[in-house]
Amino acid sequence: MLEQMLATHSILVKIFLGFLVAGLFIPMMTAKKPLGFRKASFIYTMIFQAIATMIAFSGLVAMMTGEMSLSIAIIIMIVLFAVMMYLEIKKYKLIKIAKIENPETHKLLKGGFLKISAVQILLVTVMVVLMVLKVKGIVAI
Repeated sequence: MLEQMLATHSILVKIFLGFLVAGLFIPMMTAKKPLGFRKASFIYTMIFQAIATMIAFSGLVAMMTGEMSLSIAIIIMIVLFAVMMYLEIKKYKLIKIAKIENPETHKLLKGGFLKISAVQILLVTVMVVLMVLKVKGIVAI
């Protein structure tokens, strides 16, 4: 059961990483449509939160069924989840309340969207690499 939950967790993380990379194309696809950017951002945020919550839940189930203790790696994952959710919610709220019809504001928000998405991709990638190194015995956390 534990192996199945860890495999599910791993697959969800890979799907999430692919989703984050695909999200980089949202500002490019909606370059001429500010309101389309706002709608796409809303849909992106909802899917982001759904996948991130599935990852957190599968990790929690794996931790409980595997009777794992609260290690440094698990604490890092919990903090990473909280930081990523905070960034995503702040990003969407900013896009939601901004006067996006203004071309300069639209350009600024697209740049912010890309920067935050790049940071989120970096965070997930670093955590994946850290866990791979842990499994191989190179890093002891």
